Amino acid sequence: MPTTPPAPSTIRTLPSWLLGRAAARGRGLVAEALGQEGLKMWHHVVLAAVADLGPVAQAELGRSVLLDPKDMVGVLNDLQAGGFVDRAPDPKDRRKNAITITAEGKRLLARCTRAAERANGELLAPLSADERARFLEMLTRISGVTEDGAS
Repeated sequence: MPTTPPAPSTIRTLPSWLLGRAAARGRGLVAEALGQEGLKMWHHVVLAAVADLGPVAQAELGRSVLLDPKDMVGVLNDLQAGGFVDRAPDPKDRRKNAITITAEGKRLLARCTRAAERANGELLAPLSADERARFLEMLTRISGVTEDGAS
């Protein structure tokens, strides 16, 4: 991973700057790991959301992951072409599409979950197990994300 040029001394001590650098490094590690499975980050996010929410209306899925509807269509097209999700008329409202994860999608998601966990393990490798637990607890508190994943 390329190194970042040093920031000015008044910037590099700001928690917001440090969190941004850590996030960028983490995204890079996870993106590389997912790439080995043939997925991009948004594919992984959407596939995981379909597994959690499915069957789910396409519009609701986009709202749940905060993805623009135009971008959602492209991601779903890719996932459907790969055989990882099915898109069919929603039986409750035939004007809408319902998205479900396929058996192959579940297998891919499991592989990607393991890959993302390994990448995050690499990110947090400098920390002891106790430090990791404390760091994640503090990061969860300051991120505004709740136990159920809502923010």
